[in-house]
Amino acid sequence: MEIGTLDIKIIKIHRLAQDSRIKAFVDLGINDALLIKGIRIVQGKKGLFVSMPVEKGKNERWYERVRCMNQDIRSLIAGKVLEAYSV
Repeated sequence: MEIGTLDIKIIKIHRLAQDSRIKAFVDLGINDALLIKGIRIVQGKKGLFVSMPVEKGKNERWYERVRCMNQDIRSLIAGKVLEAYSV
């Protein structure tokens, strides 16, 4: 898949309190065909990073609900999300 064929649009950014480690939840659309809800912007030790939606399992571990199979796509999504958050 060519990365250039993806049209990524930020649908909604829900910003949280400044003292929270989680800074925002983001919903985004891809090619007007796929909606991903609940992407998180998190303040880590080395700065902000993007975390895909997660769900807690019965074993109390956290599991990604959406996973990028390609690092270039993940980087593209993270870049768009952080760019929209910074505005």
